[in-house]
Amino acid sequence: MGQDIFYRIEELKKKLHGDLKYDPVTRVIYSTDASVYKEKPLCVVWPRNKEDIKEVLRFAAAERIGVIPRAGGTSLAGQVVGNGIILDVSRYMNRIIEIDTERKTARVEPGVILDHLNIYLKKYGLFFGPETSTANRCNIGGMVGNNACGLHSLIYGSTRDHTIEIKAILSDASEAVFGPVDRETFTRKCGLETLEGRIYRNIRDILSDNKNRETIYNEYPDRKVPRRNTGYALDLLLDSEIFNENSGNKFNFCKLLAGSEGTLAVITEICLNLVP
Repeated sequence: MGQDIFYRIEELKKKLHGDLKYDPVTRVIYSTDASVYKEKPLCVVWPRNKEDIKEVLRFAAAERIGVIPRAGGTSLAGQVVGNGIILDVSRYMNRIIEIDTERKTARVEPGVILDHLNIYLKKYGLFFGPETSTANRCNIGGMVGNNACGLHSLIYGSTRDHTIEIKAILSDASEAVFGPVDRETFTRKCGLETLEGRIYRNIRDILSDNKNRETIYNEYPDRKVPRRNTGYALDLLLDSEIFNENSGNKFNFCKLLAGSEGTLAVITEICLNLVP
C-alpha cells in the first residue's frame, strides 16, 4: 500500500458528515487501547450516522483494508487496535434514543457511556444490569462487542443476556436488524437474496450439520459457567427452537454478535433489557 492511498482517503473524507484524520499524532493516539498492544492505524473516522459507516465500509472493501470498530477504547487485549481504519462511534453516535418503561427497554446508539445511561434511567427506577469497572467511560457498543459482565454478573448476567435487538451495517454496506425470530421468520430470512439472507442460510447449514452439532455440544465450555467469552457463541444459537425442538428460546443473532468484538458487523443501534 503506497502513499497514494492517502489521496483516496482524502476523497473519502469529502463524502463523510463526520470527521476523518490521518495525521501522525492521531494515528499514534489510536494505535493502542487500555492494553500493552500497539499498532498504528491507517486513519481514524468518527462517523456521525450510518451513512458515514456505509461509505467507510464501501471504501474499505474496494481498497481491501480492514475496519476496526471502536467505542471507549477500554479493551484490555488489543481488540480495537489494528492497521486498518478505526471507526470510532464515541464522538457522535452517542444518543439515548428511547426508553420504554412498560417493556423495561432502552434503545441507544453504540457510543452511549454506561454511567450516562444509568444516570438517565435513575428517574425511571431502572438501570442496565451489567456493570464494568470502567462504567464512567466504557460505551454500550463496546460492552456488546466484549460481552461485558462486571462485579455482579452472577446476579445480572452479561451484556449478551440483556441485548434484545441490534441494528447493524454488514460488510457490503447493507443494513440488517437482528433480533428474536420464530421459525417462520427464520425461513423467510433464509430466502432473502441479500447478504443478510446468505448469513441466515450459512448458519442454518452450519448448525444443521450433525458433526458440527456434536463438536459444539462436546467441545464448547460448560453452559453452567456464566462468564465465558471465548469465541463465537454458536452453542447459544444451537440452543434455540430452530435447531432444538425442546428449546423454548427464540433464535437471535444478537447472541452471536455479543462477544464478537466488532468482527461480524458494525452496530448502529442497540435495544437493551433493563432491570428495576
